[in-house]
Amino acid sequence: MAKEQIIEILKEQYDRDTRKQLVKSLIKNEKNNDKEAIESSYRIVNQIFSYVISELGWTFSDNTTNWDDTPLQIMLEVFPKIDSTKWFDEQLLTVRKTVSLQGEF
Repeated sequence: MAKEQIIEILKEQYDRDTRKQLVKSLIKNEKNNDKEAIESSYRIVNQIFSYVISELGWTFSDNTTNWDDTPLQIMLEVFPKIDSTKWFDEQLLTVRKTVSLQGEF
């Protein structure tokens, strides 16, 4: 499925207020270091992120040498300010570690 289609589907599935509230809750939970609430928020975001990856047909092993960050771009477009969360930073950190490890082989 194309990037634009996935974005439209997610925006139809989750109205603007819901998307904003999800990011606000995520930021609040991370700031308060409420582990139970963080896990709950991450579970929701990870389910959505998994959907994005699945619909793109994206696989990690196919993209480590020529990095494709489309899944993260989609998340950022659908959920503005998600890039200010620790969840987003963790996704980037995972990518950086994997890409640098691939370069060592």
